[in-house]
Amino acid sequence: MAKKTAAGPPPELVDIVDGQDRPLLVMPLAEAHRQGLFHRSVRVLVYDARGKLYLQKRTADTRRYPGRFDLSATGHVRAGESRHEAAARKLYEELGLRTATLTLLDAAPANEDWGFEFVTLFSAGRTSEPLRPAPGEVAGGVFVDAAELAALTRDYRDWLTPAVVHFFEKNALFPRSR
Repeated sequence: MAKKTAAGPPPELVDIVDGQDRPLLVMPLAEAHRQGLFHRSVRVLVYDARGKLYLQKRTADTRRYPGRFDLSATGHVRAGESRHEAAARKLYEELGLRTATLTLLDAAPANEDWGFEFVTLFSAGRTSEPLRPAPGEVAGGVFVDAAELAALTRDYRDWLTPAVVHFFEKNALFPRSR
């Protein structure tokens, strides 16, 4: 007789990709992480009306870098989902924002520091709308300008995720055009 299990949410499925970001197969995200397999994620930047960047604080139960500050909205690209769709979804799920405009800014190759994820960076631009961090997704956050983030990167690097440091040091977070 088959053992009954409690019905929970279905596992989040992601595309497993090779070292050149080409799709290979679909698998549950938890298994991709367990095995250290390449997959995709997105990061979205949100600025206030003055051009300060919102850094979300990761929840204490987040698997990687709990309690650290990360870029505004972050998440995995689901199987069959475009990076743009994932960015829009995570922006809404984590901060309650919907935007018609997401600008592709940069990308980073997969590496162990960010969980073997090919990272794509988008900007949602400036907003005057209030952010509504989702309690299960985000533990709050703070708006910072370039000088404040430079000080955090220099003096409190271990408060930040590697992705924040990486994109800040590439000058991708505060381009002059903003």
